[in-house]
Amino acid sequence: MSRSDADPITAQLTLLSAGPRRSGPRSACVVVIHGEGLGKRADIEDKPVIVGRSQEADLHIPHNSVSRQHCQIWREGEAYRIRDLEATNRTRVNEQPITETLLADGDHVTLGESILKFISHSSVEARYHEEVYQLATHDALTELYNRRHFVDLVDKEIARALRHDRPLVMCIIDVDLFKPVNDRYGHIAGDGVLRQLAGVVRGFVRGEDIAARIGGEEFAVLLPESDLGAATAFAERLREAVAASVFELGGEPRQITISIGIAGLDPRRGDRSTLMRAADAALYRAKDEGRNRVCVQDA
Repeated sequence: MSRSDADPITAQLTLLSAGPRRSGPRSACVVVIHGEGLGKRADIEDKPVIVGRSQEADLHIPHNSVSRQHCQIWREGEAYRIRDLEATNRTRVNEQPITETLLADGDHVTLGESILKFISHSSVEARYHEEVYQLATHDALTELYNRRHFVDLVDKEIARALRHDRPLVMCIIDVDLFKPVNDRYGHIAGDGVLRQLAGVVRGFVRGEDIAARIGGEEFAVLLPESDLGAATAFAERLREAVAASVFELGGEPRQITISIGIAGLDPRRGDRSTLMRAADAALYRAKDEGRNRVCVQDA
């Protein structure tokens, strides 16, 4: 579904993710337990998982000893299989070089200088690693992605957009006059505002969008497959929804507003740093022009 095809009602009903309170059966996963990418994890669900050095890999391990597409892992009925993708340093399972083989719970998969552990969906370890993964990738207060994980995902989406010549837009969102809220009502009340705001954000993003809390009262949403026009419409709907929400502060209903800066991926901003700087510059302009508005960085 493209951004332009999404009506506001549909957009409001689409959740980014289930957050830490994940429901339903757990999937098997691979977790990096040694070397570059330590702690990274990929769930093995309906689609095959590609592991490699490429930023487009499902599990990205940025080390020269790992091939761009090193191996593929997939589910086959109740079993899980792994295939070497003609990597320079051949994939090894429990130190044995493989072309293709079944995986068993606890198997160690070696890719160059990195080691992954395969954890079956039926393993008692799966729940533990799921919780650790959620803690490592999500902001505890808002349950959106945290800044560190957002950065990793943005790099991957930029690589994909550039390779396939697809549009990509960054939105940076800041709560207007948040410091006076904390000063007057206290940090607990301020945290409540951030949690409620995160809920509004979750209600507007599509499944492929990436939403995160990247600072104290600062949020970001990355919009794959969106041009600037569609992204601006999204941001305006989000801004209006926040302004129309009722925030309880000091036992009384209060209005909270946000400012949003937008920038699109293009030859002038072809990496994460330049894209985020451009969106930040647009955000500062929105603040300077009176807050509670959306600004686009064109130049």
